Amino acid sequence: MHKILAQINKIILPSFTKQGLDISKAKKWKMAIIGYRYFITTRALG
Repeated sequence: MHKILAQINKIILPSFTKQGLDISKAKKWKMAIIGYRYFITTRALG
């Protein structure tokens, strides 16, 4: 299930690291997306 969500995230959600986002200046909704992607990615790999 998590592997499918990880693939959907890769397609739909923006990649902030490619955009050069500074984490210390990120807005709360961007931090929420980063946290969600991290959670799903770690579950898919483990």
